[in-house]
Amino acid sequence: MSTTRHLVNRQRRLATVAAAERTATTAPPRPRPGRGPDPEKPDAVPDEAVAEDEEKGEPEPEKATPRRRPRLSLPAVLCVLTLLLGAVAAWAFTSAAGLRDDPGRQNTALTDISRTSEVKGQITEAVGAVFSYDYASPTKAEAAVTKYLTGKAVQQHADMLAEVRAQAPKQKLVLTTTVTDSGVEMLDGDRARLLIYADQRNTRTGKSEETTYAAAMFSVDAVRKGGSWRISAIDTFTR
Repeated sequence: MSTTRHLVNRQRRLATVAAAERTATTAPPRPRPGRGPDPEKPDAVPDEAVAEDEEKGEPEPEKATPRRRPRLSLPAVLCVLTLLLGAVAAWAFTSAAGLRDDPGRQNTALTDISRTSEVKGQITEAVGAVFSYDYASPTKAEAAVTKYLTGKAVQQHADMLAEVRAQAPKQKLVLTTTVTDSGVEMLDGDRARLLIYADQRNTRTGKSEETTYAAAMFSVDAVRKGGSWRISAIDTFTR
């Protein structure tokens, strides 16, 4: 009897152990208290993080920022300006060289100081002589014309002073012209062009003496012949 009871008890114990082993194999592992998420599950998220995400809600999509036009930096701007100025300087140098090489455009009025001073002095004297007239000595005016005028200036001068010569004996007229200023516009070898400013005094010494004053501005072309400058054309800017 005892042997049979022992066998029955042993079978019961074995059956209980086997059932416990089956339960341990099929049941999920329980999390250990006081520890974080199971290291075997790296993707597990703590409950606090999930709750915090739910309170915050989904983030709003970022607003598209407008594109800004690229701005040139100061060195880039200076570089562009330098290139432009260089191009302008090259063009100006080429143009100036072309003018210097053209014989018809050579002008030494600003470079040949001695020749400029010479033509100014002699033409100033010539203008004062040919545009002055004394009724008492008409031969002096004729000598001035022969000395200082040439080319078409001779006839131009005769037309301009025709009325003065006609009225001078009756009115005992004395015309005096004084150059107040002059400038050489062009000087090319033995040719020159000058701008003349002059004051004219017209005195009538007849029964009643009367004097009038007037200012004049005109230009003259001059040529150098025999070592002296002579007026070859007169331009009074009237048509």
